Amino acid sequence: MEVGLLGRWDATNVVDGAVAVLTNIGLDHTDGVGDWRRRVAEEKAGIVKPGSTFVLGETDPDLAEVFASTPAAMTWRRDEDFGCTANRLGVGGRVLDLRTPGATYDDVFLPMHGAHQGDNAAVALAAAEAFFDRPLDADLVAEAFASVRTPGRFEVVGRDPLVILDGAHNPSGAAAAAATLAEGFTTVGLRRLVVGVLAGRDPHELLALLGVEEAEEVICCTPDSPRALPAAALADVVAELGGQPRVVPDVAQAVRGAVAAAEPDDVVLVTGSLYTVGAARAACRSIRGLTVT
Repeated sequence: MEVGLLGRWDATNVVDGAVAVLTNIGLDHTDGVGDWRRRVAEEKAGIVKPGSTFVLGETDPDLAEVFASTPAAMTWRRDEDFGCTANRLGVGGRVLDLRTPGATYDDVFLPMHGAHQGDNAAVALAAAEAFFDRPLDADLVAEAFASVRTPGRFEVVGRDPLVILDGAHNPSGAAAAAATLAEGFTTVGLRRLVVGVLAGRDPHELLALLGVEEAEEVICCTPDSPRALPAAALADVVAELGGQPRVVPDVAQAVRGAVAAAEPDDVVLVTGSLYTVGAARAACRSIRGLTVT
């Protein structure tokens, strides 16, 4: 069961989970005022039930007191009780060494881009071990991770030009997308961004982390949602940051235009919202040279 906006007061908290998992605390669904990290942590910690195992991926020492006060029977902390001990760039993903309280798993291939996915894999593996209350078969772990697919999460759908779909919609997601592109892909051409975001979020930091001022152009679109920020308003923010905006409200039209204008050595990154990426994936199915599974 995936918790939504809150935790303690989320509808999913009617479930008495034998295992509670918290990946990390990031700036999302909050006003960012005051000691917001602690307040979000307190809400998230509210999903932990008495007698459960709490798999904790957040390592900020300032929040340790919050997570130490849950009613869990056991708390497994990332980088203490479990973790990703080696995280190497591989062809089409990452090669990981993972450690849990019960076992170690070496040279696990994960077909996902981004070093941060190593920590996510460690959390997922620890949660599975906690649920079954025993170490897992190494071959099963390798097979399971090798079969992981995450549409819209730094999904490469084209190579000439490089076309990437990433649902980053907050500062931490944008930072991860930028780091993943810089580490794993050598690009010598121009960068073209297709961006659509929802209202209620501050697009300034997200766009700055994406490096809009260095992009050849930023095509601003409007996601298909009643909460969408209009493309023209997004373009104003791009211009404030020194970027070159172009307004194309329709997501599919924006993606087709970006791909058509790109040279083989260019990169097209579609991002800003899962609504944007969802529409982009549908459009990519009809664009020659792109592959969406």
